[in-house]
Parts: sequence; C-alpha cells; structure tokens
Amino acid sequence: MTARTVRGAARATMLAAALTTGLAGCSAPGGGGAKNAGSVVVGIATEPESLSPLLGYGKDGNSKIFDGLLTHDAAMKLQPALASALPEVSADGRTYTYPLRRGVKFSDGAPFSAKDVVFTYRTILAAGTNNASKTELDAIETVEAKGDDTVVFTLKYPYAPFAERTVLPIAPEHVAGRQDVNSGDFTTRPVGTGPYVLTGWSKGEKLSFKANPGYWGGEPAVKKFTMAVIKDDDVRATRLRSGELDGAILPPNLAKGFAKDAGRRIHAARTFDYRNVTLPTHHPVTGDVAVRQALDIAVDRTAMVDKLLDGAGRPAYGPVPTDSPWFTAGTERTHDLDRARKILDDAGWKPGEDGIRAKDGVRAAFPLWYTSGDKIRQDHALTFASDARKAGIEIKAEAGTWEVIEPRMKTEAVLAGGGSPADPDFDQYQLLTSSLGGDGFNNMAWYDDPAVDAALAEGRRSGDPAVRKAAYDTVQRRLAQNPGYVFLTHIDHLYVVDDRWDGPGTQVEPHDHGLGSGPWWNIESWKPKQK
Repeated sequence: MTARTVRGAARATMLAAALTTGLAGCSAPGGGGAKNAGSVVVGIATEPESLSPLLGYGKDGNSKIFDGLLTHDAAMKLQPALASALPEVSADGRTYTYPLRRGVKFSDGAPFSAKDVVFTYRTILAAGTNNASKTELDAIETVEAKGDDTVVFTLKYPYAPFAERTVLPIAPEHVAGRQDVNSGDFTTRPVGTGPYVLTGWSKGEKLSFKANPGYWGGEPAVKKFTMAVIKDDDVRATRLRSGELDGAILPPNLAKGFAKDAGRRIHAARTFDYRNVTLPTHHPVTGDVAVRQALDIAVDRTAMVDKLLDGAGRPAYGPVPTDSPWFTAGTERTHDLDRARKILDDAGWKPGEDGIRAKDGVRAAFPLWYTSGDKIRQDHALTFASDARKAGIEIKAEAGTWEVIEPRMKTEAVLAGGGSPADPDFDQYQLLTSSLGGDGFNNMAWYDDPAVDAALAEGRRSGDPAVRKAAYDTVQRRLAQNPGYVFLTHIDHLYVVDDRWDGPGTQVEPHDHGLGSGPWWNIESWKPKQK
C-alpha cells in the first residue's frame, strides 16, 4: 500500500467517523414516514432493466429474490447457498461438482432441483438469449445434473475464478422455461428461492418486496422491503431528510448534512468502484495515443480525492485499486502538467491563439458525457475538463440520461464506472479485451492492445496465482503506456441509515451499489433493536 493510499484510507475512515460522531445530537426532522415496524424503505440511484437472472440480473449475487449456488459473506468469502457445500474441484481444475441443498422450494411452492441449475446456465449460454454478460461464462463446456441433488460443470479450460461465477441466481425451469427468455413475464414477475418475493415494480419509481415465509434460511424479520429509485442525489437526500426513507446512498458532501441527526448512522464501505473517462480509440482526437497519454498525467487525481470525495476514496490508475494485492506497484501516474504539454508538443499538437491545440486541422476538443443527477460524476467530469484545458485540450462536459448517452458512447467520451472485488479477471477482461470493443458497456473505449489480450487470456486460464499475478502486472503496465481510459478515483460508498435494526453492515463493494450492495446486503438477517 502506498503512502498516498494510506492517507486516503485514513481520511475515509476519519470522514466516516466524523459523520457518525454527531448522531446523538439533534433529532431527525420529519421522521416517521418510513418507520413502520417490520418495514424498510431505502433510496437507490439505479434500477435493473430486467429482473431475470437469465438476462443478467443479480449475476454478482445478493439479488434478494433469488439464490445462487454460492454466496458471499461479510468478508466476501464464498459460502454455500443453494449448494450444501463448496464445490469439489478436480485436480486439473476443469470439473466442479456441487452437492445441492435439499428441501428448498421456490416462492410458488415448487421444489428446487439440479434441473433448475442446468436450465439456468444452459439458457444463459444459448445463442438466442440477450444476456450481455454471457461471456463471463464462456469457460463452461457442459453443465449436467447427476440426479436431483448434484450438478457437475465441466470447463473448456481451468478458469481460475469459476466458483465466483456461481453466485449467479438460479431461475425455475417450470416458470421461465415456458416463456420467451427475452420478453416473457418472468423478466418483470420473477419467481425465486430467495428471502424476498417481488410484490410490485413501478419502473423509474420503486421495487417492492415482501418476506418469503418459506425461505430455506428462515423468514426475515423485515417483512416489507422497498427500494425507491431516485436518480438525483439531492432528491434522495431530501426524501431521506423528510423521513420518507429509512436509508440511502449519498455522495460525501450530502452525507455530511446528516452528521448530527439522532437515530441515524453512517456506513462507509470500501469498494472497487472506479470512475474513469472512456477515450474511444477510433476518434480523431482521443484516438491519438499522445492525447491519451497526456490526459492520463494532466489529471490531478489526488486533488479529486481530496476536494470531490472529501478523502472518501483513492486515486485510480486502472480498474484494480491501489490497496488490492493484485495492484501492480509502479504503475501509479504522477500529476505532471509540464510533461503532458511536452507529449502533445512532440506529437504535433500545437496550441492555437486561444490555447487549444490542433494537429493537421483537427482541433483538440471533444464532449464528455455524464449521467444527469449524479453529482459525483458531474464533479469528476468538470474537474477533468478543467485539468485537460490546462494542457491545451478542450472538453465540454455534457449531462444526459443513459438513453441519450448510449447512442453516443461508441464515438464520444463518457464519464463511466465499474469494478468488482471478486477476481481481477472480472475487473479487466470485459473492460479491455479487444474482442468486446464497442459491445455495449463492455470495452467502451474500443481498446485494442495485443499484449493485453494475451495477458488477459493467460490470467483467466491459469490456476497458478503467480502466473496470474504476472499476467495482470503486464495488463496494468501496458495500460499505463497505452491508455484507452483515464482512471480517476476509486470511490468509497457512504450510506445514511436509520439506527433501529441490528445487522446492517458493509462488504467490500463493487461498482453496482444500491441493489445487491449497501448496508442492506444482508437485510434478511436484520433484527429489531431491543429498546
């Protein structure tokens, strides 16, 4: 861990402590609106497009409606869920055998069995299934049921993190198998084995759940659970303040406003969640490696952490955080505006009268899109544009919904995010492999580096930790030399939650916060505090 990382971690801890310290001060105004016994309402920033695991919902676990074969505990260690034990792995790393938990039922009363596991994985991998994440499972050669209580996966190659992929939720064949996988009712009215049952989904507004009385892990004490979809950070904070919400994710500057509220607690979660700028490699400006190299060192990441995140985060130099054992020491990029200018000068990008550079008649200017209502992305976009201008590159920050941004992101820069703590393959393969260039939210920069492609393949196919570490070292070093993205910060997630339950806590979180993550990741085990 670098000195800078230590300072960042300390400041994040201090921020969380400072936010928590004043909780015994004044009472929360407007309380009571969401304080019904046995009911929890939380504010989240995003919602899924579908609730079907066959289309990608809950693929990283904690879907609440469903269970996977395995799940993660508080320390992010794999534990049995629908499997009764961790898998038995063959000596060659290509066969995974899962014994299944007996007596489990879906929420409609039908029994769960091995055929549902086989159905789920085979359907996801089928050519006609519109699951953008199916490449995550491309190591699977076959999946077979051995009776009702055993499932055997055979892999094409020894894919080291395969067990992590089996937190994927299991769908019921007797329901989903009778519908069109892409458009059937199951996509919005799912049936699962999880601790909660969906009772309603008003898109753009809320998802409502009730406790599953037949849940194999025991009926949850929180009987009603609602996720209110509130994309705008300020609106989410206002509704939390009014008492409409029991908890919400908030950026640091808004979380501060709750520091003295009695009966509320601030939870700070360490994450792999990064913010970066995609730089499409076929664009006339961002396609020039000199422009990408210059932007990579023109940006002042430390100032972003200090000023935009109030210390609740770390500088990012790639998808792997600096405090991860998979991070490659020496790939940190120091803020160096003079060197950035020299790189551009040497590459023929010359300043004009207004200070903006041009080369061969092409002006060094491009838009940078960020999602409306997201203060953290907005602040990162504006600060990045300011730093770039000092080097002679003009960036215009533009706000829009994803519906506006998606048609543009194949050719224009986007303030994006990502990150997964499960395995370095998850962080890097879909982001950087050239075969996924321009494939939706995969490899949005159209990044193409043969050395990186080869190292990514080696990292996912080898079962030797030393070989994998060397492969990901190669990836991170090449990314520093040939950036297709400018990584800005890794962001700690801050949540404000009513302090009336025993059980809330945080894991190391991925980018996808609010649905599977947050202090409610284990809401099925919460209990009311004793008065």
